[in-house]
Amino acid sequence: MAKEAADAAGETEHMIENNLGETTTTTTTTGGGGGGTAEKAASPADAKEMRAVVLSGFGGLNKLRVSRRTMPEPQPGEIKIRVKACGLNFLDLMVRQGNIDSPPKPPLVPGFECCGIVESVGENTEGFEVRDRVMAFTHYNAWAEVVCAPVDFVYKMPEEMTFHEAAAFTMNFVTAYMMLFEVANLREGMSVLVHSVGGGVGQAVAQLCSTVPGVTVFGTASCFKHAAVRDSVTHVFDRNGDYVQEVKKISPEGIDIVLDCLCGENTGKGLGLLKPLGTYILYGASNMVTGETKSFFSFAKSWWQVEKVNPIKLYEDNKVIAGFSLLNLLFKQGRCSLVKTVIEKLLALFNQKKIKPVVDSLWALEEVKDAMQRIHDRGNIGKLILDVEKSPTPLMASDSTETSEAGEEEEDPEGDNDNKERMPFIQ
Repeated sequence: MAKEAADAAGETEHMIENNLGETTTTTTTTGGGGGGTAEKAASPADAKEMRAVVLSGFGGLNKLRVSRRTMPEPQPGEIKIRVKACGLNFLDLMVRQGNIDSPPKPPLVPGFECCGIVESVGENTEGFEVRDRVMAFTHYNAWAEVVCAPVDFVYKMPEEMTFHEAAAFTMNFVTAYMMLFEVANLREGMSVLVHSVGGGVGQAVAQLCSTVPGVTVFGTASCFKHAAVRDSVTHVFDRNGDYVQEVKKISPEGIDIVLDCLCGENTGKGLGLLKPLGTYILYGASNMVTGETKSFFSFAKSWWQVEKVNPIKLYEDNKVIAGFSLLNLLFKQGRCSLVKTVIEKLLALFNQKKIKPVVDSLWALEEVKDAMQRIHDRGNIGKLILDVEKSPTPLMASDSTETSEAGEEEEDPEGDNDNKERMPFIQ
């Protein structure tokens, strides 16, 4: 891993040195008194470009394309990062469909987390230097070759952490840690039920639970994932089966913590499984995503199936119901200092080799459609990574996601993706 990091850093340092060594073209103008003044020659050709995944509108996979965009430059308090890898989350799929509250108006560059090498820093920015290896949260715009992020959302990577691991680290482990320890107060001997245990957050939850003595982890996942996740949990059940009865057979008194990323009918099931003083946490609503595009029927069905919460009933049963959104905590509620403290604790666990991000597969930017389809199909074990420097496979060469030099959107027929052969995932 150290050799990979060194090689990647060397390549980017060469790129940074070339950028820093570029000279500015100047022209001399003569005023009425004959004095010469140097001015920067302004030209649209001077603007540097980069590749980025662009979402042209909310909808299906055909709304995604890699295009040329103007490269951002750091504002005061920002870090400019030459991106190596980006994380791909189920939330990104919901963004594409328009299944989130108050999304920015498209076209937009998706993505909320990335990692890479510092290329430059803005004014009034302390703590980082050019060539530092970093990971960062972004409020969109992560799926690009260059990202500028406020310094409060940027963190230095450990020397032993690879870029692929870093791209799989921030969102998943911070979410898992804060739900377990900040919201639910996980302690020795407790029990935890986590849905989609084969996903990035699910695997992070399982690893963090293993750092506390005597914690019993119940997980749900599709049957084909059971062999892969069995070693990371105490008990695993079919997500489509009657897991409630299976859990009750093993733990008749119930569960201390339920972590639900599904919503819908699972909300009532989770609340029903809680022990007195137990905590149910909703952190996603993937049951609302069924087809390739946003479905009002799926949304309405999930909403209708949600258990109607009666505060008096919670009071009588001594149960806690909570919600958690990491992005809202960071970008709307301003708790970046708390998140920074959590990341420091997580990095200490990583350096002690107690946790390690699970990477499912690597994808080029041009393969983003197929990567997103893999998440939609719930086929991943761990995190999918967009590797910015990876070349697309030959199978993808004719795909409509290839770079558009002019940045123009050429729409595919809506159902075209269903007829394409899918690229196998890459370990």
